[in-house]
Amino acid sequence: MGNVLAAGGPGLAGVTVPPGFAVPPVAGPEQQRAALAGTAAQGGLPNPGTFEECHRKCKELFPVQMEGVKLIVNKGLSNHFQVNHTVSLSTLAESSYHFGATYVGTKQLSPTEAFPVLVGDMDNTGSLNAQLIHQLTNRVRSKMVLQTQQSKFINWQVDSEYRGDDYTATLTLGNPDVLLGSGIVVAHFMQSITSSIALGGELVFHRRPGEEGAVMSVAGRYTGSNWIGTLTLSKAGAHATYYHRASEQLQVGVELEASLRMQDTSVTLGYQLDLPKANLLFKGSVDSNWVVGASLEKKLLPLPLTLAMGAFLNHRKNKFQCGFGLTIG
Repeated sequence: MGNVLAAGGPGLAGVTVPPGFAVPPVAGPEQQRAALAGTAAQGGLPNPGTFEECHRKCKELFPVQMEGVKLIVNKGLSNHFQVNHTVSLSTLAESSYHFGATYVGTKQLSPTEAFPVLVGDMDNTGSLNAQLIHQLTNRVRSKMVLQTQQSKFINWQVDSEYRGDDYTATLTLGNPDVLLGSGIVVAHFMQSITSSIALGGELVFHRRPGEEGAVMSVAGRYTGSNWIGTLTLSKAGAHATYYHRASEQLQVGVELEASLRMQDTSVTLGYQLDLPKANLLFKGSVDSNWVVGASLEKKLLPLPLTLAMGAFLNHRKNKFQCGFGLTIG
């Protein structure tokens, strides 16, 4: 909800990345957990992370839907700059070509963090998705997102995030128009109550000529030794996730979404199997609508190749969808 401009694909913590785009790591979950553990060891409460990250650990276990054939070529031009080319061939949607570029600055905060980060992606129709992320101070991080569609501006947003010792506050401004008096403002706040419990809230205010409104959500998260339970409640419904690390290789998660507006409830079970010795990553899921999905990612070492395959089967609608991808570099 807080990310006004939603886009698919993997990315940095709190950063949306264009589909098929590879970005140098900034700060992964392992580094974040180590930093939180260090804070707790000093006698204080850990930083709870952002509101948007509440359900991320569980959501990352689910396979991403693939369709058609995708070829991604990554090329590092220097230690700070890389480009990629993505060709997607599909029978359901239009085939496309994307050119992407990533720049990572020289402000080194840690072995895995450097700023500023600039990410750009343009497709064959001229549509652009660009982002700028910068760590202004040790506690303040800012992001700007810009999207165009065939040379026309459609979305832009600016947000600023402040990380205290035991809390995180974020303010996002999306599509502001002073002349029309329209725009979207999103405020997030997460607070650690104990070393295991974190509570937070989200307030979304939108306004356009003749219409305005606000939506509020509250969230709670409990972090155990090897599991995380999260619950988000709002006027629209409820969203709950449970993440469990069964072993170093196996992680499982359950997600429940209940919508009061649509009068619909769905449950999804997912798991991720990681076999580092085989350079293999497998994800699978099944939901209450009898949609079964799976994805397989295999690194073909010593070649700089990564093979990805995915398939989804909807038993109720009798629809099958599969995809194949190859990443070079």
